Amino acid sequence: MNEDQRCLLTTAIALTSALRLFIATRKEYRQQRVNRRFWMQSSFYNRANTKETVGKEPRRNEAINDTLSKHVRLSREDFSHLFELLKPRITKMDTTMRTCISPLERLCITLRFLATGDSYMSLSTLFHISRQSISKIIPEVCDAIAEVLKDYVVLPSTNAQWLEVAGEFEQKWNYPHVAGAIDGRHVAIIAPKNRGAEYFNHKYFHSIALLGIVDASYNFMYVDVGCAGSISDGGGILAKSSIFNNLENGTLNIPEATILRPPYEVSVPYMLLGDNTFELSNYMLTPFEGATTRNSPESVFNYRHGRARRTVENAFGILTNVFGVLHKAIILEPCVAEKIILATVYLHNYSLKSNSRDIYMPIGSIDREVDGHIVSGSWRNDMPILSMHPLSEIPQRPAPVIQRMR
Repeated sequence: MNEDQRCLLTTAIALTSALRLFIATRKEYRQQRVNRRFWMQSSFYNRANTKETVGKEPRRNEAINDTLSKHVRLSREDFSHLFELLKPRITKMDTTMRTCISPLERLCITLRFLATGDSYMSLSTLFHISRQSISKIIPEVCDAIAEVLKDYVVLPSTNAQWLEVAGEFEQKWNYPHVAGAIDGRHVAIIAPKNRGAEYFNHKYFHSIALLGIVDASYNFMYVDVGCAGSISDGGGILAKSSIFNNLENGTLNIPEATILRPPYEVSVPYMLLGDNTFELSNYMLTPFEGATTRNSPESVFNYRHGRARRTVENAFGILTNVFGVLHKAIILEPCVAEKIILATVYLHNYSLKSNSRDIYMPIGSIDREVDGHIVSGSWRNDMPILSMHPLSEIPQRPAPVIQRMR
């Protein structure tokens, strides 16, 4: 046998040995899969037989009652209505290998997370469901909440509807020609992977910008979330929003400018009330900058402006006060954090427009005027919020015609 033949024989023997080892290893792996007793950990597999499981008997279970009454602030009837709306979208199918997580458990997990900001590990212990499953459940349910409650957050579409919003502002806050109050917040998140300084804001933490327009009753008419925190001022965030071009082009069916009342001759447009983080324009009304003389027209204007604009401050205050997930930085990727923030806004409007309004926003929780003095709502006196931060102010140089109108 020559040298080449010996090399071929050695190679053939080596390949045969490698093939036998691969077959044996594969056979052993398959045998392990066949002999595996559970498709999940035993503590999760037996959750249906655990008396402490939150979703088993909701009417008798203290955990779910505590979540509803103390955290989410929903009545039993409104919770049941929300559950019926969500049930078709969050129900999964049972398989021959395991029983699916029920839609009631899915909703309770999500509401508990939004209300308390508990970690996935804590929720796993409470609900006897793995962290991996919870990490999928919460974004899915948040998407479903935004879908079924989409009609609860909607801008007026007709001239008459805008006039109704303006009439409510004038009736409740004695301020005419208001199309809504606008404000924004930085919602803190952890530093996203491989994003550099995209979400790093001027206050030296990572955040997502939340922009909202509120009516006279603290309901969000518009919300935009997802703008990176590196854009710090309201004007820049508004310019990135989906409503900006409509405001610039006047395509929202907002009523035309009219005089306030005789004998005034200046036509005043219907405008959004914003603070000095926004730029004064023909659709944005901001206060006078700097110190004003007591009882001067500028001082009275700023007082009335701030009084009416407190609606949006209180809306954000109640939102962060109720939903504990907004109390601290959201330890999730930006795309998931956006879904969570949107879900809280939709639930805020749902609670205000349902029978749970008095539970969700009890007397004394919002700012109110007593004998001509503003009394701060209880949400301002709670522990400092570490997540929701105001936007930065910008220097303004409005056009002279806009200044005269103001």
